[in-house]
Amino acid sequence: MNIGLGGQAPRFCVHIANRPPLDEYQHDVYRPMRPGEIADIARQTGNHWRKIFNVFAKLAYLLDNEGYDSWQALRDHSLLQEGSRYGLLFSPPDLNALAPQALLLGKGYGDSLGLTEESGGPLRWQMPGFATLNGGRLILCPYFDYRQLSNIKLLYLKELIEA
Repeated sequence: MNIGLGGQAPRFCVHIANRPPLDEYQHDVYRPMRPGEIADIARQTGNHWRKIFNVFAKLAYLLDNEGYDSWQALRDHSLLQEGSRYGLLFSPPDLNALAPQALLLGKGYGDSLGLTEESGGPLRWQMPGFATLNGGRLILCPYFDYRQLSNIKLLYLKELIEA
């Protein structure tokens, strides 16, 4: 069962180990975000979640700008809302029922799920910070943070996704 936020039939899911620290996000449901909800979360929780949504929007914009002029416009008007092709999942990936493309954020999360090589799992490192499974259908990448996932690393991630 998917738990998180996003479009009803996401084709691209991002699995994250934590949730926004607000009561509304502590329930085990999956639903689309409301317009303005990303800004509300950032306003209430601070820079951590702002960075996560910004990096997610930058990646989505690199993959398909959906006709928007900027990643900020995509973030504010489309990302994780009704009809979005993206999902942000608070549940771990089910390796037998992955979305067509899935990301797992952070080596620590991959280790905790037993998915990395070091933990005896099936993910194989492509370069530091990036591991893949099932021909790249599941990609472990650095956490969505500007320092860990710089613009250059985002371009590399885009190439991995499109390969």
